[in-house]
Amino acid sequence: MTALAPTPRTASGTRPALRRRASSKDAGRTRAAAGVAAWILALLFASPVLWMVLTSFHSEADAATNPPSLAADLTLDAYREFFGATSGVSPWPPLINSATASVLSTVLVLVLAIPAAYALSIKPVKKWTDVLFFFLSTKMMPVVAAVLPLFLFAKTAGALDNIWFLILMYTSMNLPIAVWMMRSFLAEVPVEMLEAAQLDGAGLVLVLRKVIAPVAMPGIAATALICFIFSWNELLLARVLTGVVAGTAPVFLTGFVSSQGLFLAKVCAAAVVISLPVLFAGFAAQDKLVQGLSLGAVK
Repeated sequence: MTALAPTPRTASGTRPALRRRASSKDAGRTRAAAGVAAWILALLFASPVLWMVLTSFHSEADAATNPPSLAADLTLDAYREFFGATSGVSPWPPLINSATASVLSTVLVLVLAIPAAYALSIKPVKKWTDVLFFFLSTKMMPVVAAVLPLFLFAKTAGALDNIWFLILMYTSMNLPIAVWMMRSFLAEVPVEMLEAAQLDGAGLVLVLRKVIAPVAMPGIAATALICFIFSWNELLLARVLTGVVAGTAPVFLTGFVSSQGLFLAKVCAAAVVISLPVLFAGFAAQDKLVQGLSLGAVK
């Protein structure tokens, strides 16, 4: 009985394994490079904000140096100045005005935008694309072109320096964007749920409150946050239409800019404080914001 000769080993059997190891190494290098690039971009985008925060803790003399000094002594003088330690001017009325105008206008926008988006998505009206284009066309005109007519109207109506007129302006400013966003969100609501609710005898208000609102809550949260940010950061209308009584936080911030110089640290401190509500709102709603902005992106 003859013994079988051993089969010689070839390199062909090891080639797939080598290819897999090489491909996994290439994928790892690609992921590492993408991570490094993402961190570099994040630092580049965050560097102005970090520089603003650092400058707010410097004295006015150190903040005005060119080139700026990173190792300058830290102080809270700019924050004390912002809260009126030396001037006696309190920032709380403008902050309260901004919060009032932003929150109430956002609530009004949602109350008006959700039924409008329902009519344009779930129960579409005729020529609904023309309606959406009309909403979008209202954002094409620069705000500065409408400032003078609005000022004259407010002056005639006795609404200058009135927080309620500012709320109305913010509502009209954010309503087109809210309708566009809510229309795309409500289009993702299953029609079967609405039909089942209507078979059970639910009316329009009950359907909006009990069926659509829970399903579209991420989209509602994303829309509300964006409208709140737009209202909180708005400056031009608030600068023209308000004064002492209804002045908002951005208008109060511009009051630190003077022709006498040495105001950079105070402006940075004011910007940091005024940015905190928006940052807190964003962190509080970040999960729903991501869900809402990605809703409908994947079928």
